Amino acid sequence: MTNIDRRQLLKGTAAVAMTAAITTGAFTTPAYAAGHRPGDLGQAQPLDGRPFPAYDYTRANKLPREMTGYWTKSFDVAGTTRTAKVYIAAETPIRSYYTVIAVPDGADTAEFLQTSGWRDVADQRDEGLFVLEPGLDGWGDAVAEGAYVQAALTFFQSNNYFSIFGEHYLVGYGGGGPAVEAWAVANPLLVIAQAYVDSAGLSAAYLDTYASREFDGHTQYSPVTFPPDFRLIRYDEVVVPTWYIHPDATSAAASIAYWKHANDTLATGISEGFLGTGYHQRPGSDRWMTSHAGPISKVAVQTHPVNRRSSVVTRQIVEFLTAYTRYENFFAYSNSLYERADYKSLGIEVHTMQVAGFVREYLVYVPRSARRKAPVVFVWPGDSQTDKVFVDATQWWKLAEREGFILVVICEQYSRTSVVVSHHDSLVLFRQLRDTITAQYDVDPTRFYSTGHSAGSQVTQNLAIAFPEYFAAVATTSFPVAPNPAGTISIDSVAYPASGQKIPNYMIYGYGDIQQFVGTLWDDTQNATDGWAQYHLGVDGLALSDVDTAAGLRSGFHDRFQTWTWYDPGSHVPIFKVTKNAYRSHNTTCEEPPLLWDFLKHYSWEVAPNGTVTRYYSPSAFSRPGDRRRF
Repeated sequence: MTNIDRRQLLKGTAAVAMTAAITTGAFTTPAYAAGHRPGDLGQAQPLDGRPFPAYDYTRANKLPREMTGYWTKSFDVAGTTRTAKVYIAAETPIRSYYTVIAVPDGADTAEFLQTSGWRDVADQRDEGLFVLEPGLDGWGDAVAEGAYVQAALTFFQSNNYFSIFGEHYLVGYGGGGPAVEAWAVANPLLVIAQAYVDSAGLSAAYLDTYASREFDGHTQYSPVTFPPDFRLIRYDEVVVPTWYIHPDATSAAASIAYWKHANDTLATGISEGFLGTGYHQRPGSDRWMTSHAGPISKVAVQTHPVNRRSSVVTRQIVEFLTAYTRYENFFAYSNSLYERADYKSLGIEVHTMQVAGFVREYLVYVPRSARRKAPVVFVWPGDSQTDKVFVDATQWWKLAEREGFILVVICEQYSRTSVVVSHHDSLVLFRQLRDTITAQYDVDPTRFYSTGHSAGSQVTQNLAIAFPEYFAAVATTSFPVAPNPAGTISIDSVAYPASGQKIPNYMIYGYGDIQQFVGTLWDDTQNATDGWAQYHLGVDGLALSDVDTAAGLRSGFHDRFQTWTWYDPGSHVPIFKVTKNAYRSHNTTCEEPPLLWDFLKHYSWEVAPNGTVTRYYSPSAFSRPGDRRRF
């Protein structure tokens, strides 16, 4: 098989070998049915009525060992029992990527997963499979299968047996293709990429029922109000990379045309080896989902028949799908398609260490662009967002690659259930991790920065108040922190006094964010954001009225960012900054980390033996020797 490098795949040119994620620690054998050898999937074990798994503290950022293996789940669909299968590889992390597969008519699911190589792919990639199965009479048409597919995928997306990335890869074979594609048309924000083998596609009538539907400003938190004459995104404008393999030449035509339009492709395709003909997203495309990544999507059509059970074909499908990732599964205006990080080719390292008696995971990325004495950015993901989720969801790795800093992404510990994580022992973890990174990598100890989103922003902002001497600067998204009336903040339920010391600080939040962000700093509503700003402005010797412009400076796609900046009174160095993203809910977007880095990179600091902190600002971000100045 001719493999394709993910970056070249996005550009449509042939290249080198397929890669898999790096993991650390020994692999273990999944919990298959008793009496079956590891190479045999055997009989799927029932999830119906099974107790939820217990916490497994021996595994850092892994699903509990008892959940690995091959499972079955049943669903009552209008009085008929239907089933779906789940395969979880031995080292599958919490919130892993999953591929949703609709198996062909007449296939024994276990045998198909084994002979087609899907089980091997899952094992090698440490990922999961969720498998849709036809009824006793085979697959019905797409509309008839809608209730079953919806019931199965509703369970898949939210249960306490396993947790998922939140966006999915879809693969449909034969009669199962239209069933799963129909769900993709109705839920395009949830689909990273899709492939259909021997599919008849969907009818134009079905596609038309969704094409013109629009995404409004409703969010999970505060609604977004759009400006006058704002054009809403239609369902048929959601970019979803799509590969059709040996489609029915007549009946699939409407589906192929639909996805070409959705991906805003060129009319003329180019030959791309095993992909067939590739229709690339138009240069200059104005689709929202690729406004930051650029025109990376495509629709490919391979007209030749293939062997559905061929492991070579399976790996080709995997190469196409996993070139991509996307994030934000609810609000269309901050949903984005991106290139997925390839750990092996990039050299992203996955490590574990003991923290307060628990095994914790963290990622380190030292890009080839990093010079000696490189700055370090510590990243704290949001609640339930693991290190692996956040690497792709934020694209911090691309920024590190471009700018030459070392990226350290922290993973949390188990929280609400055994398949969800959140922050714990954060102060102990950071001190330990800081010392480890300093000892093991060639870092600039005067340029340590911290960022985070939501609960991760809470950790960073708490550290900025109680321990500002830990960082040269901080910049976060979507969680403000202010001292309580007693003048303390809480880290892991321990109260620490506010230091009253300055630290350069920047935060971005969304128009449709959590309640702490409703309004602006200039309205009459007092919330946590006002308290956060009042504390830092007070420490900096500034008032709200000292802002550069009360109207805020506009920037970004559709002028989505409205930014206010305050400058240090003595040096005119920017020291406090706030941005409101007019077109997002709570989850961050990949357009925001570059703004955070553009703030962070200008600062350094030194801590004297007596604890005195001296801070510096470099207009060139330390690229020109001697231009730093004390403030």
